[in-house]
Amino acid sequence: MLREAGTRIGMIAIEPATRRRIRLNGTSSPEADGVRIALDQVIGNCPKYLQKRDHILLPPDRGGRRTAVRRGAELTTVQQLTLATSDSFFIATASPDGDADASHRGGNPGFLQVLSPTRLRWPDYAGNAMFLTLGNLELHPQAGLLVPDWETGDLLQLSGTAHTVWDGAEAAAVPGAQRIVEFRIEAVQETRDAVRLRWSDPDFSRFNPPVAPG
Repeated sequence: MLREAGTRIGMIAIEPATRRRIRLNGTSSPEADGVRIALDQVIGNCPKYLQKRDHILLPPDRGGRRTAVRRGAELTTVQQLTLATSDSFFIATASPDGDADASHRGGNPGFLQVLSPTRLRWPDYAGNAMFLTLGNLELHPQAGLLVPDWETGDLLQLSGTAHTVWDGAEAAAVPGAQRIVEFRIEAVQETRDAVRLRWSDPDFSRFNPPVAPG
């Protein structure tokens, strides 16, 4: 897909050690040695809700071996625990015209709630007020989530649909939430030892709202 000319691409470049992140959206074109992205949007985001971490790059024989891939239509018990204790994930959305975007969501462990093996919800905290993610979801609810395991290098990919709950009363029950986003899972892929990077324990963002006891 990436090597097809004209594919719309949404990316995010993130440096946890400095809490820097930039969203990069554009169009792909194949090259002899890879893919070139012609950018039409470069958006700097603030460091809110991004946990600070330092990284270690393991040698190829110790990391990034992709030792197992598991696919399914719902979360296993272990995967549910992974999500319920996560402090970060990434969400991919697109407009009805196919303009793609990728964004980061973060908070204290527990901010991402597992309602069932096929349903998640999370608070939408105050951000950059551009509403790229929420705007896309209003018009095109298909979305993908990427949840990294910073310690093991495992990756959990979820595909499904999302919608925003704009009811202020419901958001008021969740500390720091301005809105609530609910996600219904349609497909799950877990890749063990997917990347060579390993990360230190997090230094949690001072902007993270408290998480109400579940």
